[in-house]
Amino acid sequence: MPYADVNGARLYFEDSGGAGPAVVLSHGNLMDRDMWVHQVRALERDFRVIGWDERLHGRTEDDGKSHSYWDSAADLIGLLDHLGLQQAALVGHSQGGFLSMRAALLAPERVKALALIDTTSVAWPAEALAQMRGVSEGFRAAGPEAVAPVLLGMLLGQPVIHDQWLTKWKAQPRERLADAVQVLMGADDITDRLGEIAVPALVVHGDADQPIPYPLGQALAQQLPAAQELVTVTGAGHTPNLTHPDRVNPALAGFLRRSA
Repeated sequence: MPYADVNGARLYFEDSGGAGPAVVLSHGNLMDRDMWVHQVRALERDFRVIGWDERLHGRTEDDGKSHSYWDSAADLIGLLDHLGLQQAALVGHSQGGFLSMRAALLAPERVKALALIDTTSVAWPAEALAQMRGVSEGFRAAGPEAVAPVLLGMLLGQPVIHDQWLTKWKAQPRERLADAVQVLMGADDITDRLGEIAVPALVVHGDADQPIPYPLGQALAQQLPAAQELVTVTGAGHTPNLTHPDRVNPALAGFLRRSA
C-alpha cells in the first residue's frame, strides 16, 4: 500500500499517476479519501489525482495525539514533497478546506489553485461547539451507533449512502472518532488572512448545508481575492461532491482546466 512518512505519521494516499497537472483531494471530518470517488473518475483522465487520509482518519497511521489544521497543512506539504511535486491544485471539503487554505498560507509557492467545498475560514460558534462536544462524547462512550442517526443525516443527507459510512466508522476505534471531532472543534479563525491567498479559487457550497451554513460559503467567496466563482448546489447538504456530483464535477473540472 502507498504510504508517505511525514511528520511522524504514515499518510495513506492513492495516486492516479499520469503526466497531467497534480490535484490533491483532502476529505472532510469523519470521512476519508473514498468520499472523492466521483471526482476521481471525472478528473483522472486529464489530471494526476491524489487522495489521502488525514491524521485520525482512514488508513493513515499516526500517534493519535491532538493536532491542529496547521499541522494537517504541513502534512499535505510533506505529502507533496514525498511525491516530488513542486506545485498542486488543492481541493478540500470541510476540514479538508481548512487545511488546504492553511497550506496556501504556509507555502503559497506550492499551491497553484484552491477549490473549496462546503468549508469556511471562521471559528465555530458556541452552539456548534456544544453539538460537536456531544458527538465526540457519544462516539467515546457508546460508539458510532449512538450518533449515526442524526450525524449521518446531517453530513450526507442521502440515506442510500449512510450504511457505507457507518460501516467505515464501525471499523475505527471509538476513541479515534471522538478525537477527530475534538480536532475539528479546535479550528481557529483565519478570516483576517484570506487576503494573503492570491491563487485562483473556486467555492462550492450546498444551500442546505447544516454544519457550515450557506452564508459562510458566500462570505468565503467574497473574501478570497482571486475567487473566480461561487457554485451554489441547490438542495445539497454538507457533502455535495458525494450527493450531487453531476453539479459539482463540471464546475470543478472546468476550474481546474483553467487554473491547474
